Amino acid sequence: MNTQQDLDPRDRKKYYLEETGFRRLLIGMIRILFRAIMVMKVEGLENFPLDGAVIVAANHNTNFDVFPMQLALPRPIFFMGKAELFNTPIGPLIRNLGAFPVHRGEKDEWALGYAHKVLAHSQTLGMFPEGTRSKGHGLNVAKTGTARMAIEMNCPIIPMAVVGSDQFFKRFPHRSRVTVKLLPAVLPSPHDTPLFLTDRLMFALAAELPESMRGVYAELPKGFGR
Repeated sequence: MNTQQDLDPRDRKKYYLEETGFRRLLIGMIRILFRAIMVMKVEGLENFPLDGAVIVAANHNTNFDVFPMQLALPRPIFFMGKAELFNTPIGPLIRNLGAFPVHRGEKDEWALGYAHKVLAHSQTLGMFPEGTRSKGHGLNVAKTGTARMAIEMNCPIIPMAVVGSDQFFKRFPHRSRVTVKLLPAVLPSPHDTPLFLTDRLMFALAAELPESMRGVYAELPKGFGR
């Protein structure tokens, strides 16, 4: 049996597995704020399921990517954030927005367990397979965590291509043009390894990005089946 000493310190705070009224208010305010800095076009929304566990996997341009990701979707996203942010004055705010902390640079069992909880509650888990920002310079080699999660939970991955978020505030007072495109689901199959499913996901994502943003996934290997 766990004692108080065995608890992860994160267990002493409230994290959310459902959309709250306060969260809807915050998202409404964020929507108004982002109208001042971006014009967003959303494509492929018909590929996004309206219920059930799903992972949304996007390319990672900037720290602001989670906002167009969320504003493009009709369902709340729950996502990992770097643990340091949760010990600042904005900690309660981002917890209410559906974020939960992860210690980067290590295998964080608590964060992985919480991500499983999000999917077990039939919610939407937002992931950045690259794990770090590309700043619009091209896709980095992706980690296998997103694919591993989809295999373990037997849920679809919806690739999301985000283009233009790296231009936020650079053209102010002119608004940045951001395109968010949701692609057909990448479904794990019984024979998929995490590495193979990761490659399926990333090559599908790269194909919908401008050539300059495809990075290490610019050229599909001969004979590789998506």
